[in-house]
Amino acid sequence: MKILLTSTLYPTPHAPKIVGGAEIFARRFAEGLAQRGDEVEVIRAASAPEQARELCNGINVYSAPVRNVYLPFTEQKNVMTRSIWHAIDDWQIHAPTIAERIQAFKPDVLHTNNLSGLTTAIWRVAARLGVPVLHTLHDYYLTCPRCSRFNNGRSCERTCTSCGILTYHRKRATRWLSAVVGVSERVLSIHTDMGMFAETPIRTVIRNASTEPPRSPYPRPVCTTEVTFGFIGRLTEEKGIDNLMRTLAMLPPDRIRMMIAGRVSDEEQQRLRKLAPDARIEFMGFVSPDEFYRQVDVVVAPSIWHDPGPLVVADAKAAGRPLLGTRFGGMPEVIKHGVTGWLTEADPQSLAESMLEIAANPHKIDEISRRLIADTNKWIFSDVLSSYKTLYEQLREQRMSSVRAPMAEAPQRTAVAKSRLLPR
Repeated sequence: MKILLTSTLYPTPHAPKIVGGAEIFARRFAEGLAQRGDEVEVIRAASAPEQARELCNGINVYSAPVRNVYLPFTEQKNVMTRSIWHAIDDWQIHAPTIAERIQAFKPDVLHTNNLSGLTTAIWRVAARLGVPVLHTLHDYYLTCPRCSRFNNGRSCERTCTSCGILTYHRKRATRWLSAVVGVSERVLSIHTDMGMFAETPIRTVIRNASTEPPRSPYPRPVCTTEVTFGFIGRLTEEKGIDNLMRTLAMLPPDRIRMMIAGRVSDEEQQRLRKLAPDARIEFMGFVSPDEFYRQVDVVVAPSIWHDPGPLVVADAKAAGRPLLGTRFGGMPEVIKHGVTGWLTEADPQSLAESMLEIAANPHKIDEISRRLIADTNKWIFSDVLSSYKTLYEQLREQRMSSVRAPMAEAPQRTAVAKSRLLPR
């Protein structure tokens, strides 16, 4: 089967930038399909002028020029410039690189992921060329220029006027889709509750699984004197890092130790430390997930936005680490309180109370960890690949059926035409 995969970012040696989990998913997914024998090509948004095709692990990666005032994920502090960028992004109707690769590669399916810079124009072009389009919802690009539905320290409960204006054509473009996949029920329902995808024939959920290479989980020895909690990911406000620091300021440093993995400047690190000056915190920097999980007892995901399907939940489970998450986004769907982890409210006081309760019962941590390690029915990345392959086959069959139908009607029309020439 031939799959044309798109993602705003797709890390390769010549363009290694990673911002979040979607591009990690895209690369692991593309390589997983190729390993199963499918033909895969990737189109990403160009991160430099005249960016050449790159061959990465046997997959051709093309970079589509971004026809806008700056490149995606470029820091722009000017509100007017950002507004212009999003307005241009919303109005795009041409996608020449997509058209060229469809005509040359002849894919069975176009599978799109994050869209910033590539725009919904790629759906329109593919659909008009007769290629079924499947889109995976990793973020809120279709309803929010920031892609997060998060503003002024809060998760947005409704779409504001400016977001509605700057995403007007994105929402209308969903009519070109053959299928939409949410990485959680929550991210899909936020869109469908707004009336989106009403014309999309297939609407379903395929949850994330760990994108880390398969490995044997490793138990941690029970420690009754202290518990090591860990945070891994982007150190941003919506991920709850400030709330976590305020939480640590309330906790006894002799009982609780905190490991934080992720890129952070010296200036930002100092700012965060000031929020919890007496807490025992180690900033690990950017490290491999394996190095991180080996050093923590419990993972904390203190998100204060509707994170669609944080990969940290899947990665923690794969490593045999219980996770304390908030009741936002997709986390309540995949954390069974007291069985595979814990759920809490997102405010510092609730987080502090939950962390103290967990630390007071280290044997419960060990119990959950061993349960995760012993689980033989884990949802793993091969399950994700198989679920998408089933969808691809369904879309290909629908496409073939639509092609066969007119061909079947043609002989009937010919017979009718001939019968009119016969004498009565």
